[in-house]
Amino acid sequence: MPVQPSHQAIANLIFRYAECVDGADFAGIRDLFDGAVFTGSGGSLHGGDAIAAMMEKTVIVHDDGTLRTKHVTTNLAIEVDEEAGTARSTAYYTVLQATPSLPLQPIACGTYRDTFERRDGRWRFAERRISLDLAGDVGQHLRRPEKLPPHVHPGG
Repeated sequence: MPVQPSHQAIANLIFRYAECVDGADFAGIRDLFDGAVFTGSGGSLHGGDAIAAMMEKTVIVHDDGTLRTKHVTTNLAIEVDEEAGTARSTAYYTVLQATPSLPLQPIACGTYRDTFERRDGRWRFAERRISLDLAGDVGQHLRRPEKLPPHVHPGG
């Protein structure tokens, strides 16, 4: 079965998020979430500026200008309502990280639950709900790892 154009455009948004986060491209994050809502364990943020600012304050950018991570997105399921110009998706994510003092390892796993809307002929994020289900050593990824919800603390 051929991939439908809307499905591919939506998948590209999801994958673009991973590229922006891994590359510490906060301007790209701002653009992706312009007019969108981002909900995680810390509550909801509205609009690309607020979402990009939160990420910039939350993650550690290493000397090479990246997070030294790879966000791997799998189990992607997309449902599109062409007539309404809306879509939704779910996907799993795994974040891998390696630094000079941290061997390559998974540091976080969870689920994305996204909604999209077609604006001016282009698909855009309307909302991203992130659930962090498992966490490993995030000490070189997050500025305040102690702020993780209790159910995802390593060993907790």
